[in-house]
Amino acid sequence: MKEGLFKVLPVAEAREKLAANLPVELRRSEKKSLLDCLARRLAKSVTARENVPGFARSTVDGYAVRAQDTFGASEGLPAFFTVTGDIRMGAVPDQDLASGEAMQIATGAMLPSGADAAVMVEYTEAAGEGSIEVLKPAGPGENVLRADEDIKAGDEVFPANHLLRSQDIGYLAALGEIELDVFVPLSVGIISTGDEIVDPTLKPNPGQVRDINSYTLFAKTLELGGKPNIYGVVQDNPQLLQERMRQAYEENDLVVISGGSSVGTKDHTAEIISSLGKPGVVFHGMAVKPGKPTLGGVVEQKPVIGLPGHPAAALIAFELLVSPLLRFGGYHELPTGIPPIDALLSRSIGSGPGREEYIFVKLQRKQGEVLAEPVLGKSGLLSPLVEADGLMRIPLESEGTAAGSIVGVYLFGTDYVL
Repeated sequence: MKEGLFKVLPVAEAREKLAANLPVELRRSEKKSLLDCLARRLAKSVTARENVPGFARSTVDGYAVRAQDTFGASEGLPAFFTVTGDIRMGAVPDQDLASGEAMQIATGAMLPSGADAAVMVEYTEAAGEGSIEVLKPAGPGENVLRADEDIKAGDEVFPANHLLRSQDIGYLAALGEIELDVFVPLSVGIISTGDEIVDPTLKPNPGQVRDINSYTLFAKTLELGGKPNIYGVVQDNPQLLQERMRQAYEENDLVVISGGSSVGTKDHTAEIISSLGKPGVVFHGMAVKPGKPTLGGVVEQKPVIGLPGHPAAALIAFELLVSPLLRFGGYHELPTGIPPIDALLSRSIGSGPGREEYIFVKLQRKQGEVLAEPVLGKSGLLSPLVEADGLMRIPLESEGTAAGSIVGVYLFGTDYVL
C-alpha cells in the first residue's frame, strides 16, 4: 500500500489534489473592534468614506497667505503683510483672508478661506506692530495639505485579504473605521512523532533530540496569522498516534504532523489519516528537495498534512502547502505575494531534474553587488535555518544554476508565496 502511494507530484499538482477535496474558502469571517484586528486579514476591502484630512491644513509653523501676494519676494525686496489673526489648533478660522493679509498658523492647523499657501516662519521677519515681511515666494499649495490629499473618499485603501499591520490600524482610525470584517485565524493542530523526539524541557538521552518542529511550526503559524495548538510528541505507537491525531482533527481547522511520512516500518501517518475519514490521503510525495516524503490528506473537507521530520524539509513543505491556506484560505487563484529580490548567485548549484529545489541563502554585499551565498550543510544540520536570510528556488526542469546568475531570493519575514 505504501509503495503505491509514494509517487511524487509537482507542487502545483499536489495543491490541485488537495483543492479538489476542500472548500474554496476554509476561513470564516467575523466583525471585530479595530483594536483587535492587528495581524488579522481583511475579509472585505475597505473604501474611504470621507476625505482625510478633510480640510486644507498647514504642514509648517508660519503664516497662511495668498501665494500670488508673495510672488517676487526676496530678502532685498520683501513682500509686506498685515497680520489679521492667529489660527489655533483644532479651531476653524473665524475670518477670511484678503489680499495683503496673513494669519499666523501652526503645523496641522486649518487654512482660512482665501489662503492657498503657508510661508515658513524662518522666511519671515517682524515689520512693526501687526505686520511681517515675507522674504521668499511661496507657490500655490506650498506647505499645505489639501482636504483629500492624504485619503480621497471613494478610494479603496486596503483590498480584501490584506494583513493588517500596526500602521494600518492608525490609518483606519483616521477614517473612522472602528469595526472591521476580518477572517477568523485558522487553528492548526501541531503534532511531532518519533521515538527519538523528546520535549524541549527534557535533556535528551544519547540517540534522542529535542522537539524542534512543534516550536518552529507554532511560530510560523503565528507569523502567518493562524492560531497554533501544540499536541506534543507522540512516540511510534499507531494507537497513541491515532488518538492524538483524532483529537487534533476534532479541535482544529487543519492538522500538521511532522515525522512518520516516509516509507518505513514505523511510518503510520498515511494509514492513520486515511482511517480518520474520507477521502484520506490524496497524494504521498512531492517533487521537491527538501520535502519529498510530504503527504497530503483531507478528512471530511479538513486538511491533514504529513510533513517530513527533518526541520528544514518540514519548514519548506509547510511553506508550500500550509502557508497558502493560512494566507488565503485555499489554493485557488493564489497571488504572487511579495516578489523576491534579485541577487547574484555566489557559487554554482547543481540540481536533479524533475524536482523543485529550495536552497537556503545568506545575502551579502560585495563591491556594490548583492550576492546570494548558499548556506549548505549535511542533511540534519540546523544551522542553515538560522544563518539564512531567505530561500532561492531551482525550477523543476532545471539541472542547476550557475555562479553569477541572477536569482530571486524570498526573504524570511515577508508575505511571499512559493
